[in-house]
Amino acid sequence: MFRAIETPRLVIRAALPEDVDALVERRNDPLVARLQDWETPYPRAAAESTIADTVAMTDGPADGWWMATLVETSSNQIIGDMSLHLTNNRRTAEVGYSLDSASWGNGYATEALQALLAWAFEALPITRVAGSMHPDNRASAMLLERAGLLFEGHTRLSYWLDDENSDDFIYGMTREQWLQWRDRPADPPTAVRLVPVTAANKAAVLGLGTHHSQELFVAPVLQSFADALLPDVVDGVALKPWLRAIEADGELVGFVMLALPTPTSPEPMLWRLLVDRLHQRRGVATRALDLVADECRAMGAQTLVTSWVEGRGSPRPFYLARGFIPTGRIVGGETEARMHVG
Repeated sequence: MFRAIETPRLVIRAALPEDVDALVERRNDPLVARLQDWETPYPRAAAESTIADTVAMTDGPADGWWMATLVETSSNQIIGDMSLHLTNNRRTAEVGYSLDSASWGNGYATEALQALLAWAFEALPITRVAGSMHPDNRASAMLLERAGLLFEGHTRLSYWLDDENSDDFIYGMTREQWLQWRDRPADPPTAVRLVPVTAANKAAVLGLGTHHSQELFVAPVLQSFADALLPDVVDGVALKPWLRAIEADGELVGFVMLALPTPTSPEPMLWRLLVDRLHQRRGVATRALDLVADECRAMGAQTLVTSWVEGRGSPRPFYLARGFIPTGRIVGGETEARMHVG
C-alpha cells in the first residue's frame, strides 16, 4: 500500500473518493485548464472515474495513470494533484500535476514534484521519468526543470487542444540523471575565480548549459563562441570579446563574456553571463558579477552596461537587485541597463 509522502509543507497521499469535488473545481478553473488537454468543462463523472481507478490500486501505483492528492499541511486543505503514468511493468513513468491557481507562486509544485520523483526512483524499478506539455506552457517547463528534468526535444504537431494543433515539448530524466541532480552542490562555493578559456578547458566550457527555458534569455556557450569569432560591428567598429570561464571550488561552473571598450563603444558591456543548471541558486552569478566589476575597474571603467530580454524567467530581477538601472533604451529588442563600478 502506498504510504503518504510528507515534505516540510505538504502531504502527498493517494486520492480518496471524497477528493472528487476539489478535483472538479480545480480542473474547471480556466487558469488551471489553460493549455491542458482534458475535457472542458471537466465533468464530475471523469473525476469520479479517475479517482476510482486510483482507489482500486490498493498496492500503490501500477501500470496506468495513478493520482495522488496534494494537501497543504498547516491548513489541511487540498491544493492540487500529482500523477504518475507507469508503463513497461512500472519501469518507465510520465508525470502530471495541477495546482489550485490560488496556491501558485509559493513553490508548492516544485516541493511536491521533487518529493514524488525521489519516492518513485527509490521505491519503484523505474529507469526513466518524462513529462510533456504545450510549447507555450512555460510554467510547466520551468517546474520540470526545477525538478531536474532535461529538455529532450519535441514532436511536431502532436499536441491537440480542441481543434488547435501544436508541437509537444518532451522533458525526461533517467535514474542516473536523477542521482546527479539529487547530489549536485547546493551550498555557496568557498572560492570563485574567472579563468581564461583555453584549448585545455574549452570542451568543459562548451559542456556548460542552462535550463532549456532560459535559452530565451541566455545564449548557449557555442553561440557565444561564434559571436566572439565573428563579432557584431557597432558604428563601424567590431566588438572586442573578452571570455572567461567561471570556476567554483576548482570546478568549471559557468561562462562570462564582455565586450571591451572601443572608440565607438567606450563602456564595457556584459555580453553573456551563464551558470550551468547544476550550479544555479548557489550565488555563483553574483560572485562572478563582482569579479567582472573588479576587472572593469582595473581597466579604468566607471560603468558596465548590459541588456536582457523581458518575459517570464528573465534575468531582470537579478540585475536590478545588483545595481543595474535601466537606461530607457531598447537595443536589439532588449532592455539596456547600466551599473556604476568605479
